[in-house]
Amino acid sequence: MATLFTKIIQREIPAKIVYENEKVLAFQDIHPQAPHHVLIVPKIEIPTINDLNSENVGVIGELFLAAKEIAKTLGVSEQGYRVVMNCNEDGGQTVFHLHLHFLAGRSLHWPPG
Repeated sequence: MATLFTKIIQREIPAKIVYENEKVLAFQDIHPQAPHHVLIVPKIEIPTINDLNSENVGVIGELFLAAKEIAKTLGVSEQGYRVVMNCNEDGGQTVFHLHLHFLAGRSLHWPPG
């Protein structure tokens, strides 16, 4: 069954897309936790970090390269930003399609909570 993110990738559900290349799509989170909250997702479905393997692990690098480009575009590269990936329910994952949260635009504290 297609995830919410797959439906966004396939343009079945609208989203405010901020970045796209052949392997990755990034769009604004509908419940932002910072002034800039972008979800960066691979165009292939991988449910969780636990589902990474030698054939699909390269997608992690693509997600981080996208984060770097988004930071430049938003003008926050030097100011700073946070990237977070949750895994499974206790880790805070709610959509089971691997994704990276990009957060910026305010001072982010540690620990996150």
